[in-house]
Amino acid sequence: MEEVKRKGARSTKDIPTWVLEQLNRGEIETANLVEWLAVNQTKLLENVLKESDRMEYLDPILTDVRNLKKQTVNTINEAIGTGILAESILNNDSDILSIISKHKSDVVRCWSAYTIGKNQEFKIEEILAQIQFLAADKHFGVREISWLAIRSSIIRNLEESLEILLSWTSSEDENIRRFATEATRPRGVWCEHIEKLKQEPELSLKILNALKSDPSKYVQDSVGNWLNDASKTRPDFVKDLCEKWKKESATKETLYIIKKALRTIEK
Repeated sequence: MEEVKRKGARSTKDIPTWVLEQLNRGEIETANLVEWLAVNQTKLLENVLKESDRMEYLDPILTDVRNLKKQTVNTINEAIGTGILAESILNNDSDILSIISKHKSDVVRCWSAYTIGKNQEFKIEEILAQIQFLAADKHFGVREISWLAIRSSIIRNLEESLEILLSWTSSEDENIRRFATEATRPRGVWCEHIEKLKQEPELSLKILNALKSDPSKYVQDSVGNWLNDASKTRPDFVKDLCEKWKKESATKETLYIIKKALRTIEK
C-alpha cells in the first residue's frame, strides 16, 4: 500500500495498529495531523538510532525529554532534534544529521529542522540556506516545523532575514515562496510573536508586494494571514495597503488575499 494514497484516520483510536507500528518504526510518513500527533517519538528515536547503530545516543536524549517542564508533541520534537545535534557535535558525527534529514519518516525530518535551528555556530544566512530544502519538503508537517525551528533566529536577525527571504519570493516552488510570509507572521501560530513586525509591518512590505498576486492558494492564504495578524495592532497599515492593491492589482488572487487580510477588521 502506497502511503501517498492512504487517508489518515479522523481520531487516534481509529488509526490501524499496523499503521501506528510502521509510523513508530519510521517506515511510513504520517498521512494527516491526527497521525502526526499519535507518533510515539521516543520509540521512533530508539528505532532510528538502532537502525543507524548509534544506541549510545539514546539515554542522553531521553533524559532531555524527561526533563522537559511541559511535554507536548512540539516540545518533544524540539528536544529530540536538539539532542541529536548535541550528540553529533560531541561525537564528531555529521553523518547522523545527513541520515535524519533524508529519512523516510516525516517526523524524523522534523527533528532535522531543529539540528539546523539550534546550531549556535550558524549565522542567519547559513540557517536559512540550510533550512530551505525542508521548507520545500513534500510533507506538511516538515514544512511547518522548518519555520518554527528557526523562528527565534529570524526574530534575532529580523531585517537581515527579511532581506534574504525577499529573494525566496521569486522561487518556482510555492512552498519556498510561502515560507517567506509564514515564517515571519507577526503573531503566528503556536509560536513567539514578532513584536517589531506587530508595530512596524512596513518592514515586510517588499515581501508582501512580491506575493500580492501569487498564483498559489497556499501562498495567498499565508499572505492573507500575515496581514490579518498585522491588522490586530496596525489596522491602518493593512487597510491602506489593501486599498492600494485594489487600485493597482485587482486580480482574483489579490482580492482573495485582501478578503482574508481584512477579516478581523471587518468583523
